[in-house]
Amino acid sequence: MKRNTLLNALLATVVGLGLPATVQAQNAKVGSVQIENAYTRATVPGQQVAGGFMKIENKGAADQLISASSPVSGEVQLHEMAMEGNVMKMRQVKDIPVPAGGAVELKPGGLHLMFMNIKAPLAAGETVPVKLKFAKAGEVEVKMPVNAMGNPAGGHGGAMKH
Repeated sequence: MKRNTLLNALLATVVGLGLPATVQAQNAKVGSVQIENAYTRATVPGQQVAGGFMKIENKGAADQLISASSPVSGEVQLHEMAMEGNVMKMRQVKDIPVPAGGAVELKPGGLHLMFMNIKAPLAAGETVPVKLKFAKAGEVEVKMPVNAMGNPAGGHGGAMKH
């Protein structure tokens, strides 16, 4: 019995500590659109940009993410990364299609939100409020956890370079 108690106490401590400064990703819902596993990453002083990532599931008719905003940055743009020849290019897009009865994933190296002109460093453990606007479903606020650099959420690998 004592061994199980000690093991449970140790497990509770490890779970309580979690990964270094990782906050549980928050989900949100508006209309037929569900936002899952939203997160961003910590920034260093002077860093002006950061990526925002999430999965957007749509249980209804086709929709589009048409804009995003957050008080932590001067602007939030919708971006995509794509290969042009041997070069990975990033560019702003006017919207992100969300297929009917399907999903789109915003992730490093693909479609993502881009926080521009960040007002203060994003610190691991904080949350960032982000308002997403969909053409049909309307607006929803998501609280994005800020994860430590090099500690992506949801198993997404790799660092995002801009």
